[in-house]
Formats: sequence, C-alpha cells, structure tokens
Amino acid sequence: MFKTIRNAFKVKELREKILYTLMMLVVIRFGCQLPIPGIETTFFKDWFAKQTADVFGFFNAMTGDSFSNMSIFALSITPYITSSIIIQLLTIAIPKLEEMQKDGEEGRKKIQEYTRYTTVALALLESSAMAIGFGRQGLLHDFNAWNVIIAVITMTTGSALLMWIGEQITSKGVGNGISIILLYNIVSRLPNDMANLYEKFIKGATTVTNGLLGAVIILAVLLGMVVFIIILSDGERRISVQYSKKTQGRKLVGGQSSHIPLKVNTAGVIPVIFAGSLFSMPIVIAGFAGIQPASGAGASFGQKILKVLNQNSWCNFDSLGEFKYTIGLVVYIVLLIFFAYFYTSITFNPQEIAMNMKKQGGFIPGIRPGKPTTDYLTKILNSIILLGAIGLSFVAVVPIFFSGAFGANVSFGGTSLIIIVGVVLETLKQVESQMLVRHYRGFISE
Repeated sequence: MFKTIRNAFKVKELREKILYTLMMLVVIRFGCQLPIPGIETTFFKDWFAKQTADVFGFFNAMTGDSFSNMSIFALSITPYITSSIIIQLLTIAIPKLEEMQKDGEEGRKKIQEYTRYTTVALALLESSAMAIGFGRQGLLHDFNAWNVIIAVITMTTGSALLMWIGEQITSKGVGNGISIILLYNIVSRLPNDMANLYEKFIKGATTVTNGLLGAVIILAVLLGMVVFIIILSDGERRISVQYSKKTQGRKLVGGQSSHIPLKVNTAGVIPVIFAGSLFSMPIVIAGFAGIQPASGAGASFGQKILKVLNQNSWCNFDSLGEFKYTIGLVVYIVLLIFFAYFYTSITFNPQEIAMNMKKQGGFIPGIRPGKPTTDYLTKILNSIILLGAIGLSFVAVVPIFFSGAFGANVSFGGTSLIIIVGVVLETLKQVESQMLVRHYRGFISE
C-alpha cells in the first residue's frame, strides 16, 4: 500500500493532481468554519440540538458540519446535486435536451451550463427559505431585509463557489470533483460518529468483555456493509451478443462476440435519495415552522404523521405504541423499490438497445432480433432491478435498525456508505489507470 502511494507521487502529473485536490479540500475546510454575517451561531446550534428528526443530522453530515455551524458553505453542493438530477430527468423527457446530449462535447457543455444556472436558482430559493425561516425564529441578529439579503447572497455564493471548486478538481485534480467534495464532507463527520459509538457501546459497557464484544460487533457490521456495497456496486449480468459476418468492400468483417453489461444496482443511490427526500421534505418544513414529530395523547395527527416519516422512530422495540411507527420503514422500502424501477425505466431503454443491435447485425444467441430481444432484455432487467433494489434496501435499513433498536445514533447511514465506497473505488480506479500507463502497480492490483 505505502509503496503504491510512493509510486503515485513519483509521477509528476499525478503528484500535481493529488496535491491540487488536497489544496482545494483545505480551502473547503476553512470555508466550513466561516460563519454567515448576521447569524446567531450559538442560538442556531441550540435550535439544531433540539431537533428530534434525523433529517437535519443527515443534511449536516452531507455539508460537513457547515449547516450546524451556519458557515458560508451551509448549503454545500446539495443544490448542484438536485440540479443535476433535474436536468438528467429533463434530458430524457425533452427531445431538444436529448439531442444536445447526443451532439457530443458541445452539447454536453450546453447541458452543463443549464445545470449551473439551475444550481444558482435552487441555491437562491433554498437560502431565501432558510434565511426567512431562521429570521422569524430569532436566529438573525436583526430580522430585517438587509440581513436576510446578506445571508441569501452568502449562502448562494458559497454553493456556487463549491460548484466551481468541484469542476476545477474534475479538470485539474483526481476523480470527480463534486463526488470528492461530498465524500470529504461525509468523512469529516466520521470521527465524531466513531467517538459516539465508542462512548455508548465500549466505554459505557458494564464489563470489559461487553466492551470488547461491542467493538467486535461494530467493526464486523461496518466491514460487512462495506464488502456488501462493493459487491452490489460492481455486480453485473453480462448478456452475450454475437455479431454476424458481413462484407464491406472486399473485406469480410464481423463475427466477433461481445456482451451487454447490466449493473445489478442499475439506479445507484438515486432511489435512496428520492425516497429520503419525499420523507424528509415534510419534516424539514415542519421543523422550520416549529412543529416536531411526537406521539402520545397530547400529540396532533400531523405530529404523529411526522413521527411515521421520521427514521429515528423506526425499529423502536421499547413498546408496541412506539413500534407501530415502524410502518414508515415498510413504506420507505416500497418507495425504494418503486424508484429503482422508475429511474431505470427512464435511463435504460431495452427497445433502443435491441434496435441498435439489429442495425449492427448483432443478436443474442437463441433470441430472435427485434421484439423478442426487447422482451428478453426487459425480463432480465426487471429481475436484476428487483435484486438490486432488495440489496439497496438492505444497505439502507441496517443502519436504521441499529439506530432504532440499540440507539446507535450516527450521522452516516446506508446512503453515506454507498457514496463513500462508490467514490473511493472510482477515484482509485482513475489513479490506477494513470499509474498502469506508466508501468506502476496500482491500488487494486496490489
């Protein structure tokens, strides 16, 4: 491992890219500590600590504590991620955008430009809602138009700056810049999470044996989750394709074999993000309005609904009255499976694949070209999507179960783990490809 790192720094181009990426991450870390002018940071931290819903904790983890600190990067790159998803969906729905996508580099640059504009618009909308909502609760020094405008401009500019830094890392650094920033924010919270787990299950254990057993279980669960996510991310079903021989001029070409790789987790982490957004949106809006999830005789119907949507209320085995709110987990899993099928259906078209194969003289052995090929691909794809959705549900549910059953409250969940593993693997593959070109052994091949 250390030899591999040393070899990576021997390559001047690769060394400069790694150092540039690290420098940008240092800049981000400084920005996470600079507060927004006019914000009562102490009052905000007290307000944040009173929130019973885990939605704000997850959002804070995605921002690398910038949200709880109310720094200039409070919005982080979440507007960019939302914008990218919106533009990607619109690219499929709007023919003009689809044509741009197929136009090559110029078309992709235009789509990227639309993504930037949408990011700024979303950042303005989110920052305005946050500034006005926090101002009404006394989290601004003076709730007036000037302080609101300053807060909105600061948060919007911070989000735009992070977007620019991400693009610079992509072009001048290592890996995908936006993914690297998201990974960095999530990883920055891990020491606190590990400390919380240590205090609760190891240091707080009644005996030394129980403490050691707790440590072993924690490490085993984390390691098992990472291994499972790696298998889920890299797993694929390869469908063999045979190309018939044909004459081009005086030459006989074709006759080679290939395959269509179908990812097991075809939709990636998108179903978790979509399902989580649907559950978190009402809680976030209610939180800004001062309404918290609650149960019992004194709770309103709306508060009970919020408690069903709140992941902290799931898998609580203390009493039947609290366990009934786990119905929200069942709905959550159903939504995960639904969004897995939905997102795959708009990003992967079996009919288009079958038509392209037919035009190029390709066919699946034992399957006739045309509609039989489309039906075959659809059948295989539906089975794979279900398998991937079940695996994705397992990854998402395990942290929720341990949090509800044992009180293992941490900021990272299944979504964070998928992001961490996926980004690390992709970055290592990029570094390795550059090292292999220069005859150095990489991380994965070691």
